[in-house]
Amino acid sequence: MNTQLTELIENAPWREAVTYRDTWPHEYVLSQKDDQRELLATICARFHAGEGVAGRFFRMSNTYLFVGDYKYWLMTHYREINPLAGEDNYVINRALLYRDRRDFVIQPGDTGRRDDYPTSPAYDWTNRTETS
Repeated sequence: MNTQLTELIENAPWREAVTYRDTWPHEYVLSQKDDQRELLATICARFHAGEGVAGRFFRMSNTYLFVGDYKYWLMTHYREINPLAGEDNYVINRALLYRDRRDFVIQPGDTGRRDDYPTSPAYDWTNRTETS
């Protein structure tokens, strides 16, 4: 299944999200418009299988899937999506990981760019404590 997912990811027509170009750079595809229903179904299946990681983007809670150098997320909660219906157009997002694949705590000063990561991580994984 991992080979299928990576092939779907590689073949998707990712485009830059220009609205957030300067604040949080990422890419997206649309499930119906870009004919990415199979990618959507595969990501939803991974979330249903428990492979998603709960995280926050400032005040918004979301579930993320880490694959390769990217994290993936949906704009609609995966439990509300029926990927087989194919009638709705869902957004699949991805952003480059820019520090450690599990360091997804967003904090003041973060821009999403690898070079701009705050000097002090929000969580010290070695001591398992918050740093701020």
